[in-house]
Amino acid sequence: MDPQNPASFNHRTETLSTGRTYHFVDQLPDSYDPKQTPTLLCVHGFPDLWYGWRYQIGPWVRKGCRVVVPDMLGYGGTDKPADASEYSTKKLCVDLAALLDLLGVRQAVVVGHDWGAYTAGRFALWYPKRLLALVIMSVPYTPPSRIYIPVEDVAKLAPNLGYQADFANPATTTDIEANLERFLSITFRKAPSNENYLRQGTLKKVLRATGEGPSVLNDNEFQYYLSELKKGMTGPLKYYRTAKYRYDEEQAAGLPAHLPPYLPVLFLWGTLDRCCA
Repeated sequence: MDPQNPASFNHRTETLSTGRTYHFVDQLPDSYDPKQTPTLLCVHGFPDLWYGWRYQIGPWVRKGCRVVVPDMLGYGGTDKPADASEYSTKKLCVDLAALLDLLGVRQAVVVGHDWGAYTAGRFALWYPKRLLALVIMSVPYTPPSRIYIPVEDVAKLAPNLGYQADFANPATTTDIEANLERFLSITFRKAPSNENYLRQGTLKKVLRATGEGPSVLNDNEFQYYLSELKKGMTGPLKYYRTAKYRYDEEQAAGLPAHLPPYLPVLFLWGTLDRCCA
């Protein structure tokens, strides 16, 4: 498992019971025992891939864990439906449960970052008996809202989340795909990043600007992201267009406000992450 060589990981592509095809890395330790080996299910965010966990997979496997890391819906080698409703958190969680079923895993430690953290938190509500523990990074757990708040209103209340209103606009897909290399250069640069990138209505200006600062990726890593995300940004951006679908599903199901009291939870965030500040 060489983080600089994506092909050195154990890749699988399978059709789930939901009918959707997922690409994922399924890495087993040498001491693998289906009855004893704990499984870590790692869920990435935007705009990421299974590859975002490349430096963690090997160490966790060497500690004796099975590590399962999918390309989430819309990304990489996984299906990319066109309808935004297909990216609702409930449907993503159904897929994750089906992935565990496919692998014969009853319970897993679910680890999520960014959108993956939000999805992992909701997985703990939709499928509480499938988790051994929950680890969420960057995005804290938020309970299901009892009122619908459009993303545009969220951007007004929290300007550092204004970019979400831009991403919710379908026209953004064309802008980002036309400037994908620039967009990824901005996204993966070292902190402190340009605050304007986070505010609503500034994306076009930021994409036209020059200079983005040093990247957290080396050239090989950047090129892998670029090649995979060139497959299309429609799917990744659909996550930002699901607010009403998520609200309706959660209200219909009467999801509880709190995580299960018996569930161990770890929350981590970066102190230089302006979205979390």
